[in-house]
Amino acid sequence: MSATSFEKLSVPKDGELIQIDGPNLKVPNRVILPFIEGDGTGGDIWRASVRVFDAAVKVAYGGERSVVWWEVYAGEKANALYGGNVWLPEDTLKAIKLATVAIKGPLTTPVGGGIRSLNVGLRQELDLYACVRPVKWVPGVPSPVREPQKLDVVIFRENTEDVYAGIEWAQGSPEAVALIDYIGKNFGKKIRLDSGIGIKPISITGTERLVRKAINYAIKEGRKSVTLVHKGNIMKFTEGAFRDWGYALAIREFRDQIITEEELWANGGTMPAGKILIKDRIADSIFQQVLLRPDEYEVLCTPNLNGDYLSDACAAQIGGLGMAPGSNIADHIGVFEATHGTAPKYADKDVINPGSVILSGVMMFEYLGWKEAANVITKALATTIDQKRVTYDLERLLPGSTLLKCSEFGSAIIENMKK
Repeated sequence: MSATSFEKLSVPKDGELIQIDGPNLKVPNRVILPFIEGDGTGGDIWRASVRVFDAAVKVAYGGERSVVWWEVYAGEKANALYGGNVWLPEDTLKAIKLATVAIKGPLTTPVGGGIRSLNVGLRQELDLYACVRPVKWVPGVPSPVREPQKLDVVIFRENTEDVYAGIEWAQGSPEAVALIDYIGKNFGKKIRLDSGIGIKPISITGTERLVRKAINYAIKEGRKSVTLVHKGNIMKFTEGAFRDWGYALAIREFRDQIITEEELWANGGTMPAGKILIKDRIADSIFQQVLLRPDEYEVLCTPNLNGDYLSDACAAQIGGLGMAPGSNIADHIGVFEATHGTAPKYADKDVINPGSVILSGVMMFEYLGWKEAANVITKALATTIDQKRVTYDLERLLPGSTLLKCSEFGSAIIENMKK
């Protein structure tokens, strides 16, 4: 099936791999998909979610399609299996490249020292340059805002550059001392000697491929606007450049399909039929806007750090990270993931909300073109929440609800599928 060699993995023999056909994916009916269970609560969440996925495929296709799940490793399970302080094995990267599409649970990321972020490592090693996070309210989910249904955005966050590039040196290190000295002598910029140093690269290449993907998504899905989010009033040559390069790309490659906000107001403020509005907002302003005027925004396109903050802030309006799916996408490879952390204090207690991984699976099935399976999950999840049968994070906010364990929540969703 494949000439790729692995140290500790084997490709499942009873399924087929996705093939790449130009810009498209050729997905077999019995498709092999790698999964990373995740650390902490990852085990509980995955066991509940995979039952939902398999049930949805069976309900949607009556046995004509199925998923052959292939476990690959990152985080604590990888270190236990491979040893030698290996947390993200080369095997896992090879497997995802081979299979094209994968799904993962949360992975441990220490604050401060220790291993580097495994999520960032996956994104950089596989060049998963777009973090795509749809944020849409499921009716019945408790929300801190009065009208959560007004927020329906998809955030395209650049995934490989900005401060997440990981180019930094500790205070007092030879590299930090040398860089501070170099900047002072050559550019006349004074930096305190007791500083840690980080570098924030934002490139034309990284910006253009993200903006292109966001606009193509808006065209495909019938979205009416794409907003470039930046802090260009302060960081003029990084985030300000992100804004400028984004507009330039939109005008150069999508001239017949877009209109810029400046052009709109120059022509009386009336949107031409069938056009997508390209606009921009300062980062601190958009945090206000998604609360006060959320229905004015549909696709948000942002550098890395701004997108990290913004996607979590938006998720809070629709029930929190337990109800927030996400994905990391390259030109073809897609890794779908829970957007929350590992919550180790709840590990193996069967209490955590599996909604983030379940909804990430919805995104994954849509990416595969299996929209019927995605719709089965979406409807059954909404029905379960409408019945007020929920996990503890929602139960404590939802009067009259029935508390379910993580596994029971998965079972309730499956039960509603079969109805």
